[in-house]
Amino acid sequence: MASAPQVRTILRARGIGRRFAGVTALDGIDADIRAGEVLAIVGENGAGKSTLLKILSGVLAPSSGSLEEVDGHGHAHELRLRSVADAAQAGIALVHQELNLAENLDLAGAILLGREHHRFGWLDTRSMRAEAGRWLARVGLDLDPSTLCGSLPIAQRQLVEIAKALSANARILILDEPTSSLSARETERLLSMLDELRRSGVAVVYVSHHLDEVLAIADRALVLRDGRMAGTLDRSTMDRSTIERLMVGRDLPPVTVRPSLDDASTRLAVDGLISAHRRRRPVSLTVRRGEIVGLAGLVGAGRTELLEAIAGLGHASGSISLDGRPLTGTIAERVARGLAIVPEDRARHGLFTLDPVRTNISMAWLPRGAHAGLVDHAGEREVVGGMITRLRLRPTDPARRVQTLSGGNQQKTILGRWLAVEPSVLLLDEPTRGVDVGARHDIHEAVRAAAAAGCAVLFASSDLEEVLLLADRILVMHDGAIAGEFLREAATDVAIMSLATGGALEGAR
Repeated sequence: MASAPQVRTILRARGIGRRFAGVTALDGIDADIRAGEVLAIVGENGAGKSTLLKILSGVLAPSSGSLEEVDGHGHAHELRLRSVADAAQAGIALVHQELNLAENLDLAGAILLGREHHRFGWLDTRSMRAEAGRWLARVGLDLDPSTLCGSLPIAQRQLVEIAKALSANARILILDEPTSSLSARETERLLSMLDELRRSGVAVVYVSHHLDEVLAIADRALVLRDGRMAGTLDRSTMDRSTIERLMVGRDLPPVTVRPSLDDASTRLAVDGLISAHRRRRPVSLTVRRGEIVGLAGLVGAGRTELLEAIAGLGHASGSISLDGRPLTGTIAERVARGLAIVPEDRARHGLFTLDPVRTNISMAWLPRGAHAGLVDHAGEREVVGGMITRLRLRPTDPARRVQTLSGGNQQKTILGRWLAVEPSVLLLDEPTRGVDVGARHDIHEAVRAAAAAGCAVLFASSDLEEVLLLADRILVMHDGAIAGEFLREAATDVAIMSLATGGALEGAR
């Protein structure tokens, strides 16, 4: 990657702190933001990343410390940001993880919202569309500016948000988890576009849980832990293990070698399954006792629909068996047989967010732990406490409401619910989406431990790195069918992507 010309500091954060109702969210943060560089801000959930971004973009005022704007001669003066409008005036723009384009407007109207062109008291749509077209081209989009925002896929909306920020003369572009909903190919295009912006002199502040993206695009990385600075790394000292150690405050142990499963019996067998969600393309697969099988593929390939069909959600034809016996009936009946599913959208479909951690974890265990209709409260405390310890749930209070937990700890909570009943088959849909590196490691270790105890694990993930790291065997889906299969040692991200996009490749079985 070529270096940016004339790299210089344009904004300094000095001693930034922020308190909420007596709780310290940030303490003593120093950072230099430089034109023509990408500064990555990384840390676990709750480390203070979002709070820092909000201060840099005028959403929040710091409780202590200051921001300093540095001119071309190196002279600094304090920059007081009382609002997002103040930040925009200073050339600072934040693109949120949750996009907020006005979907009923065309691209020109959305990009120039609040800065519309007028002629004789009327909107000058021709001029607006001409200008919007130039900004769309800047971010690599060849779209008609009259296109409605609501008709675009999320990857293109992400780029339109960036075009909107640049059109307002943003010198500092702040991106909060910009690839959380993008495919691998879309992520690659976004990173390439950011590299172009960096080389043109724009300062980019980049927040992501995906360390491979950070290592690919960042010139420097600011690591936060518990609201404080854990370290600042430049490109020459930046590597995955160092970032992870700074983020979590401990060395993450290496992945243990998985035993051979050649002689293991088949635990889950799917034969000719056709989901009601998909085109009529049958899917057949097996998962052995103790095996972890990953489902890879692009968004829309049918991975979620397959997992839901196995779990009994919706109508499907074909046969499913568990330990040689047909697995039929409702989802409740399949759960009683030993099947468990952790859905992609944990908040909507998996957790009772207003209830405490204790209730969410013990929910599946309680019917099995009850005696003569009476709840075994001592047993429940033991099970919940064991899951909190095993999964490193933070905070450790079982009475804490789930809605107050970070995404990673919410995911651990729902996983703990099913691990508490020692399932025969565990289905996981995007098991670590939106969680930090420490939580991801803990979740992977818990999944491996479940498999070591004999559980058959089938998981779907859009994160190729996760698939290659966790799976013993990888099934690649394309257009509702299995396009090929790899053993872990024979799989590469290039080979998987080729099959996922409809190609063929040697090495797939």
